[in-house]
Amino acid sequence: MRGQPILTLEEALREGQARNLDIKAARARLDQSKELHWQAWSAYLPQVTAGGTYTHNNYSDVTIPPGSLGANSPEILITKQDQLAAQLDATQALVAPQAWFAIAAARAGERLAEDNTENFRRDTLFSVAQAYYGAVGQKQVVAVQERQLAITRDHEKDAQVRYDAGATPKVTLLRAEIDRARAEQDLKRAQNSYLSAKVALATLLDRRDASFEVEVPTSPQLPPGDSAALQEAAARDRPDVRAAGEQVTVAEKNRAGVITRYFPTLGAFGRYQYSNAAGFSGDSTTWAVGLALNWTILDGFLRESDLRANAARVREAEETRASTLMRARAEVETARLDLDSAVANREKAKEQLSLARENQRLVNVNYKAGAATYIEVSDANTALNTAELTQVSESLNADLATLRLAKAAGAFHPR
Repeated sequence: MRGQPILTLEEALREGQARNLDIKAARARLDQSKELHWQAWSAYLPQVTAGGTYTHNNYSDVTIPPGSLGANSPEILITKQDQLAAQLDATQALVAPQAWFAIAAARAGERLAEDNTENFRRDTLFSVAQAYYGAVGQKQVVAVQERQLAITRDHEKDAQVRYDAGATPKVTLLRAEIDRARAEQDLKRAQNSYLSAKVALATLLDRRDASFEVEVPTSPQLPPGDSAALQEAAARDRPDVRAAGEQVTVAEKNRAGVITRYFPTLGAFGRYQYSNAAGFSGDSTTWAVGLALNWTILDGFLRESDLRANAARVREAEETRASTLMRARAEVETARLDLDSAVANREKAKEQLSLARENQRLVNVNYKAGAATYIEVSDANTALNTAELTQVSESLNADLATLRLAKAAGAFHPR
C-alpha cells in the first residue's frame, strides 16, 4: 500500500462526477427527457406524408374509343393494366389548444427530469464522500493498530527480559504474548477493512483497482445561517423540492389539456395526386387545399372521467410537494442536531484520548518502578487503544455530519 498515489476528496468527487456509471445512466435518461417538448411540438408542426402504388390488373387497358362521346371526342384512357399512382399530403394545425398545453407540460416535464437528475447526482456524490471518509477512517484505524502492535511488542520483550531474570512470573509473559497476538490480529483485520473500503470507493469511481491512498480531508465548512435560514435555503435550493414543484406544474398543464378537448380544432390541409390514367379529366395530376374543423361533441363522457382523474393527480402532486418541503425542513433540523451531537462527541473523544495517554504514561512509569502490575499496563494500553479509535470515529463523524447538514440545506453540490 505504501508509495501509491494519493487520491484527495476533491479528486474523488470530480472522478465520481465524470465516471460514476449510475450518474452516466442518469444523464442518458435526462437526454431522453429533453426530447419531450419536441415530441409535443410535433403535433403542432407541419405533417407531410407521401405514398405511391403500382398495380397490375388482369385485364388490358380500358379505354373509350374516339368519337364515342361526340364527333370529335378523343380516345379516353379509363384504366391501365399497369397503374402507377402517387400522393403527397400536407397538414398544418392552426388552432389546437390541447397541443398548446401539451407543449407546456412537456417543458415542465423536462425541468422535472433535470431536477431529478441533479438530485440523483448529489446523492451519488454524497455516497462517494461517505465512502471516502470511510476509507480515511479505516486508514487511521490501521495506524492506531500499528502503534498498538509496536507497544505490545515492546512490552513482550520487556516481559521476556524480566521473566528470564526471574523478576516476574510466567503469567506476566503469557499475558504480554496474548496482547501481542491480539494486536497482530486487530492490525490484520484493520488492513483488510481498509482495502475493502478502498474497493468500495473505487467501484463508485469506476476504477478497475484500488491502487491509491486516501488522506484526511480538510474539515468542510458549515453552510451560513441559522436553522431558519438553512430551512429556507433547503426550500429554495434542493433539487428534490424543485422537482416536486415541477410535478405540480405538469399535473396542472395536463388537466388544462383535458379541458381544451371540449373546444374544436382547426387545421389546413393540401393534397397532390398523380396517376398514369388520366380518366375523363384528361389530367394525370390533381391537387386540393382546404380547412378541416373537428369538434368532439360527445365522447361517452371520457373527458369528464379524465378531468376528474387529472384533478386528483393535481391534488396528489400538491400534497407530495408539501410533504417534500416538510421533509426537507425536518432533515435540516435533524442534521443540525446531529451535528451538535457529533461536535460534542468529538470534543469528549479528544478529552478522553488525552486522559488515556496520561494514564498510560503514569502506569508505565509505575510499572518500571515496580509499583504497578502488568495487568494494569495491559488495561491502560487497551484504554488508550479504545480512546484513539473513538477519537478517529468521532472526528470523521463530525465532518460527515457537517456535509450532511450542507446536503440537507441544498448546499452540497460539488462539480
